Amino acid sequence: MLSPDMNQALSKIETIALRKKHVSDVCTLFFKSDPLKIIRAAGQYMYDEAGHKYLDCMNNVAHVGHCHPAVVKAATDQNALLSTNSRFLHDNLSLLAHKLTSVFPEPLKVGIFCNSGSEANDLALRLARRFTQRHDAIVLDNAYHGHLVSLIPLSPYKFKQPGGEGPSDWVHVVSACSLCQVLMLVKVPNPDTYRGKYQADVLGLERATDLYVDEVRKAFDDAEKKGRKVGIFYAESLQSCAGQIIHPPGYLRRAFEIARQRGALCVADEVQTGYGRTGTHMWAFEMQGARPDIVTIGKSMGNGHPVSALITTREIADCLAPIEYFNTCGGNPVSCAVALAVLDVCQKENFQQNAAVVGNFMLKELQVLKQKYSCIGDVRGMGLFIGIEMVYPGKKPATDLAAQLQAALRYKRILISVDGYDDNVVKIKPPMCFSIENAKTLLQHMNVELAKIEGHTLQAKL
Repeated sequence: MLSPDMNQALSKIETIALRKKHVSDVCTLFFKSDPLKIIRAAGQYMYDEAGHKYLDCMNNVAHVGHCHPAVVKAATDQNALLSTNSRFLHDNLSLLAHKLTSVFPEPLKVGIFCNSGSEANDLALRLARRFTQRHDAIVLDNAYHGHLVSLIPLSPYKFKQPGGEGPSDWVHVVSACSLCQVLMLVKVPNPDTYRGKYQADVLGLERATDLYVDEVRKAFDDAEKKGRKVGIFYAESLQSCAGQIIHPPGYLRRAFEIARQRGALCVADEVQTGYGRTGTHMWAFEMQGARPDIVTIGKSMGNGHPVSALITTREIADCLAPIEYFNTCGGNPVSCAVALAVLDVCQKENFQQNAAVVGNFMLKELQVLKQKYSCIGDVRGMGLFIGIEMVYPGKKPATDLAAQLQAALRYKRILISVDGYDDNVVKIKPPMCFSIENAKTLLQHMNVELAKIEGHTLQAKL
């Protein structure tokens, strides 16, 4: 525990009051009833205003650890020299483009820099429309690709929620090519082999995978029967907001092959999964043997600093010409310095290998907890991208139990998140410096709290 910070501008109560007065309620907080006021962080730990230390098991944004000294130094040093827009020539942008594309397979060797994953996905949509001259899209059910007006219709995770506007068929004017087209969204079942449309324990994994791939083919067939031409197929390389969904082996490769045969560009959204988080590969699409036309990255790229990128081929990147792409802050010297430092730290400190070792340990131990507690329906993951699905008998989503576990661990000063369409999946996606000892701490407390939860649930039934 650190000493309380007596130099804060506001007390926690004053911070909450001022926020309620001037910030919209749609900007939500973790732990709404009693939000945490975090004032500092280091590595895999966060500290509140009273100096209490929390083990961060949820913050994939702070990829190489909160306030990593090398990242902080890169940002501070560059900020003291120059922070301006990217239309001035500067080494950092060129060096970042070179270093970043060097960790992508051919022919993905051209980068365009933005400020967020949403911006990168919006740019992917713009490029695909321009390149294919087609405006329809196919996405996976429960996908989330960003918060922009162009992306909410491509994000069933958002538009299916209460108050959401549902699938969109509105008229969209693309000024770059002076075409007025209707955006038609075709959504296919996400390949959830545990509680999805096709379940491995019923059909077998191979058959379930074949059926999910067939759904992609049917989506293209249905669109073509209606006289529509699909120009883009979006897929998160692993679905995070949908509940840490791990695509069955080969699914993404086969889905992309179908899309490409039909004339669509394939986008691998790596905003949540890139930079070695899966432990086996730098990018999650690689473990599927998939070959995307466009890859979007963000979050981890800046370790909390707002920076993102789109990586593609020269031919696709240049298709906007003669219209220029200008982003005031995208690719600015400070952002590029930060992103270069993050890449350097990832490689020097072997975080991908750490993700594999710690992730495998946790997955093995979580399977033990699954055998012990009936409320754990499924444990799935790769590296430090793990989901624990909480259920009642019959695979009914145990939304309340997931929330109870999250709240109980919070008061043990361990932070996890809960997500999935039914909010019943516990997500573990910590900073990549998360250790075996950290994992043991998490597992020990999970064991204790799950015992309490199952005990209370049993008593309530009696």
